[in-house]
Amino acid sequence: MLRNRLTLGKIGRWGRTALILALIISLPILILALSWLQPQGHIWSHLFSTVLSDYLINSLLLAVGTGAGSLFLGTACAWCIVRYQFPLRSFLQWALLLPMAMPGYIIAYTYTGILDFSGPVQSFIRDTFSLRYGQYYFPDIQSLPGAILMLSLVLFPYVYLLGLGAFKAQSTSLYFASRSMGLNHWQYFQKVALPLARPALFTGTALTMMEAFADFGTVQYFGIPTFTTGIFRVWFGMNSQMAAAQLASCLCLFVLSLLVWEQLSRRKQRFYQLGQKSQLLAPKRLSKGQGLLITGLVATPFLLGFLVPVWQLIIWSIQTFGQMFNQDFTLLLWNSFRLAMLAAVVVSFVALILGYGKRLSNHLTVTAATQLSGLGYALPGIVIAIGVMIPFAWLDKLLNQLLNPIFDTRLGLLFSGSLFALVFAYLVRFLTVAKHSIDAGLERIRPSLDEASRNLGFSPGQVLRKVHVPLLTGSVLSAVLLVFVDVMKELPATLILRPFNFNTLAVKTYELATDERLADAALPAISIVAIGLIPIIFLAYSIDKQKGS
Repeated sequence: MLRNRLTLGKIGRWGRTALILALIISLPILILALSWLQPQGHIWSHLFSTVLSDYLINSLLLAVGTGAGSLFLGTACAWCIVRYQFPLRSFLQWALLLPMAMPGYIIAYTYTGILDFSGPVQSFIRDTFSLRYGQYYFPDIQSLPGAILMLSLVLFPYVYLLGLGAFKAQSTSLYFASRSMGLNHWQYFQKVALPLARPALFTGTALTMMEAFADFGTVQYFGIPTFTTGIFRVWFGMNSQMAAAQLASCLCLFVLSLLVWEQLSRRKQRFYQLGQKSQLLAPKRLSKGQGLLITGLVATPFLLGFLVPVWQLIIWSIQTFGQMFNQDFTLLLWNSFRLAMLAAVVVSFVALILGYGKRLSNHLTVTAATQLSGLGYALPGIVIAIGVMIPFAWLDKLLNQLLNPIFDTRLGLLFSGSLFALVFAYLVRFLTVAKHSIDAGLERIRPSLDEASRNLGFSPGQVLRKVHVPLLTGSVLSAVLLVFVDVMKELPATLILRPFNFNTLAVKTYELATDERLADAALPAISIVAIGLIPIIFLAYSIDKQKGS
């Protein structure tokens, strides 16, 4: 039986199409593993004796620190929102999601401008207390603790969102049973509520740690040597794609370990005690003083992670608007929009083909291949860029060798030097985002509808086009929107794979901030944040409509 399930001839045309697409998308991941077939001993010897230990230690500290910070902020905010009634609770319940729209590298640029020597904070301290430079201590934001703080402020909503759902799902009977056994509010949280929510909280923490491993813009700007910055330096500084690929594969091991941890944590959620039609526990009313204190504590992550940086970006944008809003900026907007829209359509279309092919074949090989193709979302953009560039550069070289004698001209970089490579990298990186949305839509369509359509004489392609696509309109639009926003924010893959003289908002923001033109970087940065708010607003609206909000 197993042998028959693994026979390609039994998959069917749609299954074979999905299998081939999934294997092509998985190619960059396989390239990273195959890079070890070409040892780069001299480069690795240099890395071992100089900076490899710094890459390892800083990357681990950054991930663990960001995970711990996000776990604390997200858990505390979720518990306070669910358990207590305080001023601005309804507003803060969805406002705490807004930091998700702020990329880590943008908040890092913004706080550097706010907290540096000439910024408003230190200027206020010197003016107020008549101090000179050297007469007071001020922490350096451009450090590893500063990077952990910046990433925690924009990534804690991952933990908050999952924790909010986990705490809301707990039955009132658990609380009253715990109270009858003599547990106070803190003991109930510590011994009952927190253990039940632990799988969801660990899942959110694993996601934040993966994002920290993947970060490039923040650590590059702060000058912190991590695996992501090391990969960039090995590739362009030492001019070795293979060594960079091997270093990237080492980073993949950490990310994949977190992915396994996240999967194991999510699997344990089956042990939640949800109860049947149980009423949600009413939030506890607090005194006026306690309510104001909780409001201040819960509002702090929102203020620091979103409101303060956005306010500073708006001020800078107003100051530099006349200089920065020009024809070059409109070209940046157009480049970013058309690239993001092209990638969103391609990724969503491929996700639809993969989902439909897997639905028709239900074959072990197709299922395994599609799962492997979705692994790219767990990998940093710079890792994906390397996995894409190596085979495409090889293909360009091969085509030039074969076709140059025929056409008597050099064809150039047909794949690796065009938008093709960049869109393919986005496909590898963000396929899972679209796939989750479309797979969820396909699961809501009954198989009997397929069978009825086939009995009417429709081919599988006609069933997809005339039956499934109309029913999947919402899922497809959701996938397009999510991928569009993710592409707008993506920095490392775009920075490496973009064609010559092609810029986007993310790359321009990075270039201006690297040149210490933080105020000039504000207009493209605030544009990215504004676009990133779109899916957050939809998500906040859906949460606000949930029962018990």
